[in-house]
Amino acid sequence: MFVEELAPIFKELTAYPVAFFGGFFSGILRLNLADDPVKSWLDKQVGAPSHTTEISKNNNGNSSGPQSIAID
Repeated sequence: MFVEELAPIFKELTAYPVAFFGGFFSGILRLNLADDPVKSWLDKQVGAPSHTTEISKNNNGNSSGPQSIAID
């Protein structure tokens, strides 16, 4: 029973060992893949931007913090 639960992990480990350990250690070290040092290294390895993180700042002209609303 315990071996059946770990079978998918071993399957991924044997299929893609570098990617598996990269993801494993980034999870252990709590690295965010969108942060600059990791993101720039990943972009260099892939050769193209792997993901874009554009944050849309559309707040309808209101840039102050939380606001209260009234619901009738």
